[in-house]
Amino acid sequence: MYNSYLLGALGGLGLITILFLAFSYLGQRPGPKHKPVTQDDIEADFILDTIEDGVVLVSADGIIHLFNPAAAKITGWPPDEAVKLNFKAVLPLVDEKGQPLPEASHPFMQALSTGKSAHDSNAMLVTKNSRKVPVSIIVSPVMGPAGQPNGSVVGVLRDIAKDKEEEAQRSDFISTASHEMRTPLAAIEGYLALALNPKTAQINDSARNYLEKASNSTKHLGELFRDLLTSSKAEDGRLISYPAVVEIGEIIEQVAEAAKFPAQAKGLQLKYSVSADTSTNSGKTVRPLYYAYADVNRIREVFQNLVDNAIKYTNEGEVLVRLAGDSSVIQIQIQDSGVGIPPEDIPHLFQKFYRVDNSSTRSIGGTGLGLFICKKITELYNGRIWVESEFGKGSTFFINLPRLNAEQALQIQRQQASTISPMDRPI
Repeated sequence: MYNSYLLGALGGLGLITILFLAFSYLGQRPGPKHKPVTQDDIEADFILDTIEDGVVLVSADGIIHLFNPAAAKITGWPPDEAVKLNFKAVLPLVDEKGQPLPEASHPFMQALSTGKSAHDSNAMLVTKNSRKVPVSIIVSPVMGPAGQPNGSVVGVLRDIAKDKEEEAQRSDFISTASHEMRTPLAAIEGYLALALNPKTAQINDSARNYLEKASNSTKHLGELFRDLLTSSKAEDGRLISYPAVVEIGEIIEQVAEAAKFPAQAKGLQLKYSVSADTSTNSGKTVRPLYYAYADVNRIREVFQNLVDNAIKYTNEGEVLVRLAGDSSVIQIQIQDSGVGIPPEDIPHLFQKFYRVDNSSTRSIGGTGLGLFICKKITELYNGRIWVESEFGKGSTFFINLPRLNAEQALQIQRQQASTISPMDRPI
């Protein structure tokens, strides 16, 4: 039965499903003392021995019970040595800075403690000979006969060093090309501006119309190169950031105020509201101060992008910008009454170059990089961004950022002030 099921699965199911079936079989298979090796056993072992991904079976107590040849190749641990050891000794993970990953963040520990799937593609595995290998890890619980987790988990490891290297090369190419193209593009913009300036050139209306179209296209191309450069830096950790204590309310208010003009040009209302503080001063309600630790220009870029998108994709109605929070979280909401987002597009919305493609959005320009950049910048400051939308009725984008209280904000400011050289202080 397992034999035909496994072989049939090869055509239509993914590798993980096949492995689950194999492990369910191996976990329930009687030992050789009770039953001779069958063709099913041979074929299940053949699958595990020949796949290029490492496969590790760990029981509820953290002990490794199965370690295929690919796992041995990735980790440097021979299977006969790895089996019966705790997974923490064989599969230690570190972050990009070489710091040990917290135990609670290890995918195997997460799957064992929660009974749910866990994955990580940013950590690096420290091999037996202390070499650091970037890996992608997917760990899921093994299901028993009743369809419930039986306490064990199965993990699939993949060496992604080559993928990371190719990704870095692509990123370098995009970064270099975008940077080099900005110089001639700036010259083109400058000459077009001179041609359109009545003080420096006299042209007829027809020529002016052509030049204005060329100028707009050049600006759009400049935005594309800028977004390409920013996304490339954000992807490989080269995004320049100077975090400091900032008051989010002041930034979002400036963004909302500046956005009123383009909103009014489309006949839209733009409203801004802040949750009121219960404290009062001389009978007046005091606006709460929402402190966060972020680069003021980067976080403004996120807010500006989301508000601009809300205006761009809304033809009538209003755009609402809200600021709220509690003692630990600041929440920014940008709500519109625009075209909305189809449910099938929402999971992909923050991916690089992804754009919603339908009759409502096809005529609206964009690079497909804005939301990707917003996500990267938000995560840079330990924040979270997501969207809730109903197609045809509008969308609401949410940003959560860690909130600092007044004492924490003052402490960080003092620390930063003490580390600034007198030569770096503004005169």
